[in-house]
Amino acid sequence: MERHRVEPRPDWQRTVEEQGLIYPLTRYPDDSLRPYWDESAYYSFSLPEVEALEEVVEELHAMCLAAAAHIVARDRFAELGITDPRLAGLVAESWRRRAELPTIYGRFDLRYDGTGPAKMLEYNADTPTSLVEAASPQWFWMEERFPGADQWNSLHERLVEAWRSQAHLLPPGSPVHFVHTDGDELGEDLMTVAYLRETAQQAGLDTAALSVERIGWDRISGRFVDDRLRFIRACFKLYPWEWLATDRFGPHVLDTLDNGGGTGSTCWIEPAWKMLLSNKALLAILWELHPGHPNLLPAYLDGPRELAAATGYVAKPLLGREGAGVTVHRPGEAPVVRDEPCCYQELAPLPDFDGNRVVLGAWTVGDASAGLGIRESSGLITDEYARFVPHVILQDPLTEPYSAT
Repeated sequence: MERHRVEPRPDWQRTVEEQGLIYPLTRYPDDSLRPYWDESAYYSFSLPEVEALEEVVEELHAMCLAAAAHIVARDRFAELGITDPRLAGLVAESWRRRAELPTIYGRFDLRYDGTGPAKMLEYNADTPTSLVEAASPQWFWMEERFPGADQWNSLHERLVEAWRSQAHLLPPGSPVHFVHTDGDELGEDLMTVAYLRETAQQAGLDTAALSVERIGWDRISGRFVDDRLRFIRACFKLYPWEWLATDRFGPHVLDTLDNGGGTGSTCWIEPAWKMLLSNKALLAILWELHPGHPNLLPAYLDGPRELAAATGYVAKPLLGREGAGVTVHRPGEAPVVRDEPCCYQELAPLPDFDGNRVVLGAWTVGDASAGLGIRESSGLITDEYARFVPHVILQDPLTEPYSAT
């Protein structure tokens, strides 16, 4: 794993916007605009390195599924903040009937520097973003810059196949609705949903687009409807389950939840059992079940324990996106147990490449490893100001066709 500097392509912004990345710039607090898509650098990996990382991702995914089974079997929902008995029961039913429910994708965030073992930071298996840039512009960048090279990226093909292979699990005779929230100001959620809708269409599915705010409730039939008054029988939502289940329509969601077998009226994708994987409490349960595992970091729910003195720790709210609410505590600082439920994970500072802190976003589709997206940040927390940097697999980085410094 190496970082290289390279001259961006002429008119790169227009190029990536045409490929679906309509949010190539980030506005900073000083009102300046700086690249989110940053092709002034790229990372190179060897093929053995990528193959080893793929194995790690699939092992971690299997461990997470086993942890979900453990949570359900031992009724540990309260540790995840799921205290509503009805919601817990529906999540448990969703898990038990998971073979009857379509599921598409997820993203591991990993700490990796090219030397030691990759460490799992978290798993967003419900509403992961940065998919568009990983699947499309990154691939076309490689084809233009490094013809004949390769990339850890089978996302598009695997997504299409995931929809095709699970089409029989969807309610027949109605479109799959793809929804996002109008609260998305950047367009990232909109384009993520639009891209996933495109992969479903390529798999032969009938689809429809809608925002969450435009979903209606038909009081006569007791069902969700779209803006054309069609029943919403299958719905992919880029809208976290913790919002979906607790907003003012939450009771209707639970009343009409199709948990497999056609017992309800709306089949939501991702299914309710994904709440077990996108919750940071999973990190502590994984460490409890696999203490000392080389790809895990020590993590606890009741406080930082020995981490406060030994290594330092990171306190993470059980739910959240883009580093929101995460705090960093250096070794030797007085331990702090926060009022809100948190996961306390060992501080493993992100690798520093030329002043850039790097996190690997390793994608899964179904149960298989599917690709990589890399984000860089200036600090230890990967937040909304992170930059996406492309990558390539090279047998010999010194033979790259474009001059790098």
